[in-house]
Amino acid sequence: MSQRSFTFSSTALRSLEKDRDMLERRKQQKMISGYLLRKELREKPAAPRPSPAEPPALLCQDLLVQNALYTGDLEAVQRLFSRGSPSNVVIQPRGGDMRWAADQNGLWSLTYEQELTTPLHITASRGFTECLRHLLLRGANVNLAPGGTTALHEACEECQAESVRLLLSYGANANAADEDGHMPLHLCTNVDSLECAKYLLQFGADVNGRSLDEDDAPLHVAARHGLLEHVSLYLRYGANLEHRNDEGATPLNAACSQPQEPPSLARYHQVCHLLVSAGANVKTSDADNQTPLHMACKSVNPDVVELLLQHGASVNDMCYSGDAPLHNILKMVAYKAEQQPERVVRALLNHGSIRVWPGALVKVLKYCCASPRTIEVLLNTYDRFRVTDAWVEAVPPEVLKKHQEFYESLFSLAKHPRSLQHLARHRLRTFLEGRLHKVVPSLGLPTFLKNYLLLEFRDYVH
Repeated sequence: MSQRSFTFSSTALRSLEKDRDMLERRKQQKMISGYLLRKELREKPAAPRPSPAEPPALLCQDLLVQNALYTGDLEAVQRLFSRGSPSNVVIQPRGGDMRWAADQNGLWSLTYEQELTTPLHITASRGFTECLRHLLLRGANVNLAPGGTTALHEACEECQAESVRLLLSYGANANAADEDGHMPLHLCTNVDSLECAKYLLQFGADVNGRSLDEDDAPLHVAARHGLLEHVSLYLRYGANLEHRNDEGATPLNAACSQPQEPPSLARYHQVCHLLVSAGANVKTSDADNQTPLHMACKSVNPDVVELLLQHGASVNDMCYSGDAPLHNILKMVAYKAEQQPERVVRALLNHGSIRVWPGALVKVLKYCCASPRTIEVLLNTYDRFRVTDAWVEAVPPEVLKKHQEFYESLFSLAKHPRSLQHLARHRLRTFLEGRLHKVVPSLGLPTFLKNYLLLEFRDYVH
């Protein structure tokens, strides 16, 4: 038998079941007693009217009620929540995983691991708007949050725009924080949540509201998820471009640092372009001294890298670990060769990036050989290098076979010097170090010669 598991006898299981039932009865008695006490206080002439945020009075475990709510059965909901019946009830669904839990007296029992919810939460998150409207008309507390989140939070998370509009029109707090410190705008993380975000802002949501744990603003969240329309919306409402969260990241840092796959590269480029066009600082570093350029190189997004460089990003800034942007991209080539890392390396080198120490070139070859164009553009910034047997051994046979023409041209340099044409290019690039991207396009040279100076790919070295 595993040391992490044990069996219960039938007697022990019956005892545990009795304990659980007793705990349930105690809990319900406390809630009903509290309800009766509040009812008595409300009936006194001098008693104030209860606030909308008053805790719920009744705990409901009726499967008939739950079935009506979870299926959106309007007729059943109207019958169960008729005029005069309590609408502020808490639903405790049956089922789920069992776990050990102790009450305040230290008595342990097996209980179902279920979060409390309400009829509003259930109907709002599922888009049952007619049921939701009926409950609201019957006076359901729109800001009730027994499980730590309001119905508005769940409606935004599930992209139920009409539910969001209904809740807000009945007084839902657009800036309420859930148990994790997130406001409803922070939960608009999907393209389909745009209408939800619009309603929230129309009803007074704080476009610069900060989450409790991460200190994120909604613009951080939208940028991190690559939501172009959300970013545009928040900027129109005055979102702060330079607010830093707990990690020291601005929305631009957040967009660049998000891991990106090929289908999402264009979307993140659009988001970054919008942020930069609005005035975002491309040189702002986070708590680890990593700039947006560092993170765009790590994400291997060539268009974003070129955008940042065009707007003055510093190509040789180092983070606290001692890495420049070029180091970040070279570390990722083996994992994201399909995302054109060679374009990133070329852009960095044309803007004056530091180069790899010649003695480490064989190590770079070993880890970047799956992207021969990356090797090509990197080696074309040297006037000479020594090709040894270690270089040949660094390229696996399957990679050598796939890119045979390129590697044959490279390994042939073990016996031949670089061409005079390349040496002339190297001399001119050295003279224009750091100014290549500005000077070369303005020279009155043929296009093919300009491209050659800016390390156009040829798929061989000469």
